[in-house]
Amino acid sequence: MSYIRVLFVCLGNICRSPIAEFVMKDMVSKRGIADKFYIASAATSTEEIWNGIGNPVYPPARKELAKHGISCEGKRAVQITKADYGKYDYILGMEQRNIRNILRIVGMDSEGKVKLLLDYSDDPRDIADPWYTGDFESTYRDVVEGCEGFLRYLEKNKLVQ
Repeated sequence: MSYIRVLFVCLGNICRSPIAEFVMKDMVSKRGIADKFYIASAATSTEEIWNGIGNPVYPPARKELAKHGISCEGKRAVQITKADYGKYDYILGMEQRNIRNILRIVGMDSEGKVKLLLDYSDDPRDIADPWYTGDFESTYRDVVEGCEGFLRYLEKNKLVQ
C-alpha cells in the first residue's frame, strides 16, 4: 500500500511544524484514514538540535495541542535533509522564509512538492511564529485551517477518500 507522505516544516521544529504534524495525524485518525498517511515534521535550522538530539516540542505548543486533546509525546526536533525530498509527496512550510530554506537544503523543487500549508486555504498567507508572537492559539487555528484545506484538496483530487 502506498501512503501519502507529508512533511511539515518550520524553523526549529518545536512549535508550528509539530503542531501541524499532530493536528494532521489527529484529523486523519478521526476520519478513519490514518492508514493512508505517513506524517512527520522537521526544521530548516539546527537551532533546537544539540549534539544530534532535538529538543522536545516547546511547552506552550504542547499545552495548546493538549487543550484540544492532542498529544505530541516523544516528538523531538529533527532537521530536513536533501534526501527528504525523495521521501515525501508534500513538503509544507509555515512561512515564505521556510520555503526559501527548504529549497536551499533540498535543491530544486522539480516535482512541485514544496508549498506553504496555507496555500491550501481560502486565504493563503504565512503562519506567524508563536515563538515570537506568543500567540499559540492563533497559530493552532491557522494550522487547523491549513490542514483542513489540504485534506479538502486531497479529497477533491481523489488522492484520498
